[in-house]
Amino acid sequence: MRWPIYQASQILHHNGVIAYPTETVWGLGCNPKQETALQRLLELKKRDAQKGLILIAGDIKQFDFLLKHLTPKQIDLLQASWPGPVTWLVPHHGEVHPLVHGRFATVAIRVSNNKLVQDLCREFGGPIVSTSANEAGQVTVKNAIQAHKFLGPQLDFILSGPLGTSQSPSRIIDLQSGRVIRG
Repeated sequence: MRWPIYQASQILHHNGVIAYPTETVWGLGCNPKQETALQRLLELKKRDAQKGLILIAGDIKQFDFLLKHLTPKQIDLLQASWPGPVTWLVPHHGEVHPLVHGRFATVAIRVSNNKLVQDLCREFGGPIVSTSANEAGQVTVKNAIQAHKFLGPQLDFILSGPLGTSQSPSRIIDLQSGRVIRG
């Protein structure tokens, strides 16, 4: 086990907010079950709580609590696109905190193909929040130096590592309608 991943995981378990690299941009993350951490992240980002947040996981099994409501055909669609930069909107059935799903009956979920994210989620023991590491409407953070410069004093940890190779933000697709929301 790598010490920085263990350290980041422990911080997530204790209401911390971290910055870390994803497939395309640097993300802000926290424990999706801790309201204090979720509120801190939303304040740091200056994001409207009604917009909801993305959950990112290291493997599809970490979303079993949400997938149990899906059909085999829907699960096949998810598996065909993961791991990778495709985010799916799936019904949450009250299984996630309201600050994660916002005003929606769905929650955004993705299985990352970034090895660091996979390792972090496995060490943490489940999915974490993933939203771009910038204030709403501002330029996205592309490295640890920028994360420290723009957000450093407000973060509990910066997990350094390489970005994935994707050039654009993850696609967002509504699982039930097939409608592409972004991408």
